Amino acid sequence: MGNCQPTIVPYEDFDVMKDIKAIRKACKGFGTDEQAIIDILANRGAFQRQEIKQAYCDKYDDLVDVLKSELTGNFEKAIIAMLDTPLVYAVKELRKAMKGAGTDEDVLVEILCTATNEDIAMFKECYFQVHERDLEADIEGDTSGDVRKLLTALMQGERDESYEVDEELAEQDATALFEAGEGGFGTDESTFSHILASRNYLQLQATFKAYEQLSGTEILDAIQNETSGTLKKCYVALVRVAKNPQLYFARRLNKAMKGAGTDEDTLIRIIVCRAEFDLETIKDLYLEKYDVSLKDALRDECGGDFKRLLLAICH
Repeated sequence: MGNCQPTIVPYEDFDVMKDIKAIRKACKGFGTDEQAIIDILANRGAFQRQEIKQAYCDKYDDLVDVLKSELTGNFEKAIIAMLDTPLVYAVKELRKAMKGAGTDEDVLVEILCTATNEDIAMFKECYFQVHERDLEADIEGDTSGDVRKLLTALMQGERDESYEVDEELAEQDATALFEAGEGGFGTDESTFSHILASRNYLQLQATFKAYEQLSGTEILDAIQNETSGTLKKCYVALVRVAKNPQLYFARRLNKAMKGAGTDEDTLIRIIVCRAEFDLETIKDLYLEKYDVSLKDALRDECGGDFKRLLLAICH
């Protein structure tokens, strides 16, 4: 959707041997030259970073192990994240969100509700390769009720991805949503789930407009009033993504920095994963919405090498 501008593009004068020697030098001797590591990894595309990881492994040691022993904290987490492709990193995050006691629903919502059909297909395949587990089965085992139904529907990867808008269908869907929610007794979640999981984004935008004309309520307000918990989070995410995926990520970044304490995991996930796709666009929308640049927000919230790395990825 829209014009998606990345902040990280493949480095033109890429020389993998030169890079691995420089990284090795940065890790040798007393103390680590973190800036040298940042300068290289934040300026190489994901597949170039894969080549660096492989070449380092062939010539010296396992690069991940080396960096884990040299680095600490959020800086270490972010650097290690950059040594996976965005796809592999995403499926590791999905697994982490479901492992152990309790589920980190916010991560599931963020990754699955923003995914394209192609993303979903790749997640399933990659999840199996990395974890030797079935992603759909894990999601089903880890969620329940309407949330499970909705995520299972999304996992079919059957959203219409055309740019066609059928005004008549928009009216019908808006009416169905109204009758299932505000206009009815109790909310009929299956109607919401079906429409939000299957229609294309432009079609949904038309439906949201029709909904507002019909009910006098913005669809997000209706969702806030009619639903709760994780289901509400899913619906809000799907509506926001249908309206503007990059603005959805800008909001997530802002939320991760608001209030007491910073949610560094979310910062790492979005900044590292979106750098190759649309982070430049997310930065523009962040500035537009919050009157402060993403870089300035990160400068205020983060410190040390972690801050330097995130700013370098943001360019």
